[in-house]
Amino acid sequence: MSPSCQVTVRFFPPPADMCRYFTTFYCVEMDAPPGERVTDLLHPEWGNLRFYSGDPPEAQGGDGGLLTGTPFAATGPSSKATRFTMGAARLWGVGFLPLGWAKYIDQPAASLANAAVDGFRDPAFARFVPLAQSLFGPEPDCEAELARLTAYFADLAYLPIDREEQIVAIHDAMVDPDVRTVGELVERSGKSQRTVERVCHRAFGFAPKLLLRRQRFMRSLAQFMLDPSLKWIGAIDCSYHDQAQFVRDFHEFIGMTPRRYAKLDKPIIAGIMRERASVAGAAVQTLDGPRGLAAPSGAPSA
Repeated sequence: MSPSCQVTVRFFPPPADMCRYFTTFYCVEMDAPPGERVTDLLHPEWGNLRFYSGDPPEAQGGDGGLLTGTPFAATGPSSKATRFTMGAARLWGVGFLPLGWAKYIDQPAASLANAAVDGFRDPAFARFVPLAQSLFGPEPDCEAELARLTAYFADLAYLPIDREEQIVAIHDAMVDPDVRTVGELVERSGKSQRTVERVCHRAFGFAPKLLLRRQRFMRSLAQFMLDPSLKWIGAIDCSYHDQAQFVRDFHEFIGMTPRRYAKLDKPIIAGIMRERASVAGAAVQTLDGPRGLAAPSGAPSA
């Protein structure tokens, strides 16, 4: 990244009564000269809403679709890296946990897997258009924007959730590193395999086997990103049979070899992961549990 480009990241835990639905709320400020842009990769993650003020980003979803020119970008759960280019802008992001997707989004997560869409145009995100239109005021004001964001979702508290207990049970099992196979996931969640598959399609976006592979891979990637001195061999999750299996997963989830990725500049995502780990305890969304990260009782969420 050019020395003239500066990135500031702030993460905010959701209010306690919303922590089951969201990973975090986060604000990114990109200060760059006019016309200057930087490119980075988003790792596989849960679904997100992103609202922009300033230079709209360009993003290529894992499904190959190109998104440009919108200040309201929405993504489904992903198993592929998303390449994005960003100039001078302020960004507010909302990360959905699977339970939050089931509550707030009317479409099955699998129908938007690896997709990056214009939130103003895609009907799945129509209820958030008023938020996109009102979030930013005439001047940057992080606290006021956060208050508008949380108030908007508080007004949607009435929305029902189908299969809530099942989603939480499956998510709880999924984030346990000792759960490595679909059979173990089914046993640990206490649900039938057919139920697990249906719930994963609706709220998680992918088949159970792929979700467990993604968990294993993201544990490894997060470990490396937070401590590159480990090298890849020191960061690989213990559930991998060998390094070749990890390399195959790297190709599938990131689209390149580990060696090539290690050499890439990561002007935005590296700082985001470090800040997220210090605030939320996990460097990436996919490692968050089903109960999320709540603001301390009695404390402001900012």
